Amino acid sequence: MRLYKTLAVLLLVFAAACGDPSGTADDEPTSSTATTVPVETTLPPSSVPETTARAPETTTTATSSTTTTLPLGSLDDLEIRAVEFASGFTQPVFLAAAPGGGDVFVVDQPGVIWVLGEEEVGVFLDISADVAFGGEQGLLGLAFHPDYAANGLFYVHYSGRNGDTVIEQVTAVGGVPDPATRSEILRVGQPAGNHNGGMIAFGPDGHLWIGLGDGGGANDQFGQGQRADTLLGAMLRIAVGPQIEGYTVPPGNLEAEVWAIGLRNPWRWAFDGDDLWIGDVGQNRIEEVSLVNWTAGNPNFGWSIMEGTECFERSECDRSGLILPLYEYPHSDGCSITGGVVYRGAAMPELAGHFLFADYCSGWVRSVDKAGDVREWLPVGSISTITSFGVGSDGEAYVLSAGGTVYRLQRAP
Repeated sequence: MRLYKTLAVLLLVFAAACGDPSGTADDEPTSSTATTVPVETTLPPSSVPETTARAPETTTTATSSTTTTLPLGSLDDLEIRAVEFASGFTQPVFLAAAPGGGDVFVVDQPGVIWVLGEEEVGVFLDISADVAFGGEQGLLGLAFHPDYAANGLFYVHYSGRNGDTVIEQVTAVGGVPDPATRSEILRVGQPAGNHNGGMIAFGPDGHLWIGLGDGGGANDQFGQGQRADTLLGAMLRIAVGPQIEGYTVPPGNLEAEVWAIGLRNPWRWAFDGDDLWIGDVGQNRIEEVSLVNWTAGNPNFGWSIMEGTECFERSECDRSGLILPLYEYPHSDGCSITGGVVYRGAAMPELAGHFLFADYCSGWVRSVDKAGDVREWLPVGSISTITSFGVGSDGEAYVLSAGGTVYRLQRAP
């Protein structure tokens, strides 16, 4: 895969047309003018408690990159740095690779998906005319069907013009999305503009999983967190595909589309075999990472009975049957958790099985494994306003910043 050193010139016209986001959410501030400190900084690990996008008009210089599996060393000796991969986006919020393909796709929150191909960079899909962009709203998620190479199906999650959550199916023909195939398969009303979740992904079971927040505002003011009869504050699981009109509900859910409840704002999460890792954004005190075996029942992640391991707005509460976080950190250490991918790349085998996550305000990058071993890889201020992680076609981990830049995590020399 080619490493794109910059896309700033290519995307400049589009970025200027889109402008800055309007509105600021309570738990994930947004900024398209954020700056970053030098990204060559490394840290030895330590244990810690309506616009139309234009196609590129110039050629991007690219260099070839190959990945070699290295001998397994000590995690204590590993040092990681963040190296610029691509820049010039308005507000990138996700990166993914198509199954079996060499292209990398970057989701830009105003409503555009960019494709970074082997030979060129361009617009893969532009639905900005249908997207409400600002604060926590926008084009938020992308998932390719596991059989994308054969059926061309992919799915997007975005905020509709009225603020509703919209899940849409699109078909690409010869790698090019056909606008005529856009089909809305799910729409969920949102009582407020924040806590929209954003992540969609196909699970190991072949079904589409959708993480949605509690409807927004603050303090679960709409009472969604502990209800299985609402699609908010929940992890949804539906069956989709070329032989299905819209979607169907597979067996094994808690109720209808709802697989699990008790989530506040599961912005980013990841599967790793039978494991499901979730970074759930907290209210005023605690950010959390939860880990469950998705094959073992329908969990209740606790919100708004709990915030992290603490009873929420009460001195005592019934914790029975609730999933408590594997790891949490207080707001003295950050403001809003950004999950997360499980590292399974070849370049840093010592890191295998660690869930990478960051804090939006503090700018550090950490990881935690199933045993609860937490490591800090990039210190406070390393990358500003981290919005997401992603896995490229090379199997390596990438970090995205609201400032418009995508970084690749790699071993420090």
